[in-house]
Amino acid sequence: MSKKHSVLFICLGNICRSPIAEAVFLRLLKEKKQEQNWDVDSAAMGDWHLGLGPNERTVVTLKKFGITDYKHIVRQIKQEDFERFDYIFGMDHQNMSDLDGIKPKNCHAKTVLLGEYDPKKELIIVDPYFGNDMKDFDKVYEQCCRCCEGFFNAVTGS
Repeated sequence: MSKKHSVLFICLGNICRSPIAEAVFLRLLKEKKQEQNWDVDSAAMGDWHLGLGPNERTVVTLKKFGITDYKHIVRQIKQEDFERFDYIFGMDHQNMSDLDGIKPKNCHAKTVLLGEYDPKKELIIVDPYFGNDMKDFDKVYEQCCRCCEGFFNAVTGS
């Protein structure tokens, strides 16, 4: 049996972007019958929402696109995550700067912007939290779909 791949999606609060990315990637793995070959999680940089679920607008967006079985409790990134995961994905430059600030030297995880795998080359996945438009959440969802598929194909050679 081959080694499991592992990914951690992070964003500022773990209530909007990273849960959407996690849910999208889990659905992609299910569709490709690859769930058993992957360890997937998401986490926050900050501690504001620990123990809570995703933002209600995140849940509405996921349901709108047919993801109705996603369960999530906010957690904060830990030092052990840098050894547990192969890839830790940030959503924007601030996430990457924050990751670089806590990443141990010579750690196992590769830290990278999820947007680097976007075939449309939209590098940054903008935080929709402070906006009032559900279209911002739709855009995050669409970006995550493209990026997650691009990443999966790059890793698996599909």
